[in-house]
Amino acid sequence: MARYTDAVCKLCRREGMKLFLKGERCYTSRCAIERRNYPPGMHGNRRMRRKVSDYGRQLREKQKVRRIYGVYERQFRRYFRQALKTKGLTGATLLQLLERRLDNVVYRMGLASSRAQARQLVTHGHITVNGHKVDIASYSVRPGDVIQVAENSRNKTYFKDLSEQLGAHTPPRWLSVEPAALSATVTDLPARDDIDIPINEQLIVEYYSR
Repeated sequence: MARYTDAVCKLCRREGMKLFLKGERCYTSRCAIERRNYPPGMHGNRRMRRKVSDYGRQLREKQKVRRIYGVYERQFRRYFRQALKTKGLTGATLLQLLERRLDNVVYRMGLASSRAQARQLVTHGHITVNGHKVDIASYSVRPGDVIQVAENSRNKTYFKDLSEQLGAHTPPRWLSVEPAALSATVTDLPARDDIDIPINEQLIVEYYSR
């Protein structure tokens, strides 16, 4: 499977907004958007002045969401097909499916400073769902699921002082976090209003409906 190995800050610059791919660095003055708020490449400044077509806007919105959640094109297309078959608004359902990914839930809990770091915690076997170790980042959580740091991982340096950080973290409405237990319970499915990322999902629907 192809893997992106270039600097992720270029992705933020290409989309013209912070995608929060580097965790805490994105909140500092070292963030690439703060220093060079134009697309990467020799003609980056020139590209900002071009008129963008409808197709271009649709493509950029799709790419932006893909990059935020760290999903490959084939995976993303599969999520869209699943959303298309589900009752309700296709765009909102698509975002709900992405929010329910285990790596995103670990990030939303506050156990990681970025989705990429959360994905690493999951694939390295540090996370359990309902007491069972799950190392698949795309695992889809359901209401009632309990996500927790595995017992044999709690003595690792990374997790030792994490409960204080979780106490200061504000999780989304659909997650009930227990900082002392390093766990969270999925109390509901994420609604469109719970997703605070500036996304126009209708453009993605239009892109795949061409």
